[in-house]
Amino acid sequence: MLRNTRSIVAILSLSMAAPAIAEQSPYAALAATEARVAALGFRLTTANAAWCPTRQPQFGWIWGDPRLYAPDRRAEALAAYGANDQVHAYIAALASASPAASAGMTVGTPVVGMANAPVPDGVGDHPFARITAIETSVAALPVDAPLALDAGAGRIVSITPVAGCASDFRVEANDRPAAVADGRMVLVNQGLADFAADDDELAAAIAHELAHNILRHRARLDAAGVDRGLGKQFGRNARLFKQTEVEADRLSVWLLAGAGYDPAAAARFWERFGQRKGRPLLQASTHPNWRDRVASLQAEATAIAAARAAGQPLHPPLIDAPPPLE
Repeated sequence: MLRNTRSIVAILSLSMAAPAIAEQSPYAALAATEARVAALGFRLTTANAAWCPTRQPQFGWIWGDPRLYAPDRRAEALAAYGANDQVHAYIAALASASPAASAGMTVGTPVVGMANAPVPDGVGDHPFARITAIETSVAALPVDAPLALDAGAGRIVSITPVAGCASDFRVEANDRPAAVADGRMVLVNQGLADFAADDDELAAAIAHELAHNILRHRARLDAAGVDRGLGKQFGRNARLFKQTEVEADRLSVWLLAGAGYDPAAAARFWERFGQRKGRPLLQASTHPNWRDRVASLQAEATAIAAARAAGQPLHPPLIDAPPPLE
């Protein structure tokens, strides 16, 4: 589901909702999903690093920022992460056995400095400005160079990352079952994580978005001069968008296999997604029919099984030379 990344303000809406009595805090639910996405994203990017033409250091984290929350709800929100610093960015989620976790970082740890410099603050008043600045700065570092973080109170933590496919991950507090990729980031809605039957299915949805980034679909579509506005649904524009969706589907199955997930989970997820209640009555012209999508995913899983049965190393399609968008 490749499209323009919208202004991410849904998390702020949590600050306006009265807390439900005897129910899990929405912040706790968000924190749990972030932990899940951090683990899946770290595994998908690092296990498939050899296949990715563009790589970045992966630390196994998702970042948080107190400024995402209204001042009167900030303490409640940060409590879900075990954070009490209402000024600095902090670690919102960690993949187990990741470089950051192995170095002693914990969820809720504030970060007051990076590489002997202040934490990048970002520009503008976008709620994710600082997190975007941090992610962009870290992604530009060498894939294997240690990074020193100042966790406050004189504590300096040195973390040596591992190479992974170039992408960062975030979760949006949005009940709609959707995810997007913008070339640099994969954004997963809370609703999509709730819809997935298990981690293999959620990994399948994330792998689809990661495939968009690996295959540089945003840049390739821009180079092809597609219309991202009203004209997106028609003619050549729709055909090119559909081509990128088919490519992302195909590659996603191999990313699952490369990371040790069940390749068949992709077909299971998209079959359920295509039959879900509340789905649009009309099929978007930018996406394949769900039955065609499932058939394509099953064909890739069959190809993977055949390669494994023959003792051949896995090598996904499209990685070496994606076909031109035309």
